[in-house]
Amino acid sequence: MKTIPWHRLVLRLTFLSVQVAVIHGGTTIASAANDSPSRPNIVFILADDAGFSDVGCYGGEIATPHLDALAAGGLRFTQFYNTARCWPTRAALMTGYYAQQVRRDKLPDLGGGNRGKRQPWARLLPDFLRPHGYRNYHSGKWHIDGKVLDAGFDRSFRVENQGNFFSNQGNLVDGVKVKVPEDEVSFYTTTATADHAIECLKEHSQNHTDAPFFHYIAFISPHFPLHAMPDDIARYRDKYLDGWDRMREQRFAKQRELSLLNTTLSALEPDLGPPYPFPEAMKQLGPGEVNRPLPWESLTKPQQRFQATKMAIHAAMVDRMDQEIGRVVEQLRSMNALENTLIFYASDNGASAEIMVRHGGHDPRAEPGSAATYLCLGPGFSSACNTPFRRHKTWVHEGGISTPLIVHWPAGIKAAGQLRHTPAHVIDIVPTILEAVGIEKPASWDGQSIPEAPGKSLLPAFAEDRTINREYLWWLHDGHRAVRDGDWKLVAANGDPWELYDLRTDRAEANNLADQMPDEVTRLEALWTAQLDASIELAEADQ
Repeated sequence: MKTIPWHRLVLRLTFLSVQVAVIHGGTTIASAANDSPSRPNIVFILADDAGFSDVGCYGGEIATPHLDALAAGGLRFTQFYNTARCWPTRAALMTGYYAQQVRRDKLPDLGGGNRGKRQPWARLLPDFLRPHGYRNYHSGKWHIDGKVLDAGFDRSFRVENQGNFFSNQGNLVDGVKVKVPEDEVSFYTTTATADHAIECLKEHSQNHTDAPFFHYIAFISPHFPLHAMPDDIARYRDKYLDGWDRMREQRFAKQRELSLLNTTLSALEPDLGPPYPFPEAMKQLGPGEVNRPLPWESLTKPQQRFQATKMAIHAAMVDRMDQEIGRVVEQLRSMNALENTLIFYASDNGASAEIMVRHGGHDPRAEPGSAATYLCLGPGFSSACNTPFRRHKTWVHEGGISTPLIVHWPAGIKAAGQLRHTPAHVIDIVPTILEAVGIEKPASWDGQSIPEAPGKSLLPAFAEDRTINREYLWWLHDGHRAVRDGDWKLVAANGDPWELYDLRTDRAEANNLADQMPDEVTRLEALWTAQLDASIELAEADQ
């Protein structure tokens, strides 16, 4: 006989008692007592290019009171990972597989990547929730293959205009392009994303009170171009004139006060610039742009002002996103749904060192942060946003793959304001949600078997600070590669030799032990290669 874990058994018995109450006209699913939670609602909030320390409760100075409040009432994971890039993270988040396994990131001599198409069995989370009565909503960025409504969502606001935060042009509502008035004013993507989420929640509370819901809210903030509301920028305009060196020191000091990490502060890498060179962009952006994290005092005063202004806009974007999250939370509270809504917050990758000019170009005469400008954060302040880690988005060193994970669920998590130290990954979100709502993932889809996924449920860690049992975690992106087994991490940038770090005390990746411990390098490299081979085998299936 198959043994059912105790936490899953409790959930099943709870759901059975709720269903009996409904049949007999008693307590509905939406109003079950908090000490016996009904099937919860789920809200997953994903930021775009936010650094590990951008949120206040992870060390940042940016005003994020609403996210901080969710953390104070729930949990903060200190070793949660993404895939280092936007589209593979979204695929892994919504499927529970490594993106390479479902053809959404490149493998050697095999297709995939942001134009790859998932296999028919690689379903997204809403497809598993819908048969059990869940309504599914999407607001914001998509960047997954296929159409949103075809993936099991009931409603969608799909932001396709990622080059102008001040225009709704090109975006889609339920798959249909919006009609934008010629005199379009007062539009801002971050606010519009929250507006749509709140509209869906209001409609749900009016027409679907007997059904739980899953809402995927994918903000584009603070991804480039750095566009923000003038009043938001004004609050930070002069805040960063002391530079990225000072900002890193201050954030690291706060992280230590919060007991978030046991590590040193990583060193800046002044020879490491953006992941992709765009020399023409440097000309367009002018002499204030700097594409290396040089010592702040070595910059000219105009360069310091230009860089500090960019960071001010980045901060304004994070601040505004937090304000909009606060509005969504307030809507949940007004519906009496907050108590039994499982809320997650994470970022799709680390802060970005990229510097480029796309879409409508950049007007250096325009007010920084306005629609006519196209600015990117760059490697100096990106390093500070990723404090205390090394490197940035696209790399699989800790700065590229580390994200906050805030989890808030009053009806299901009794702990408040606590830390969780288990290493975890976005592949774990699907199994976590399925177990939290008491749904067994089917063994097949449309007659095709569903392969076993590598993600693990984090539900046991909700109850206590414990390590989730797994073999290892694995990364590959743009030739950068890594594997983590326990506290050992093997990592290499594209074309570079392996580096070995003991993450118990060195998440800054400062003390490379590869030469001293060649046997450990060999062992971990074998794990990395085994997962590569398994990913290729799965990706090649069903061609």
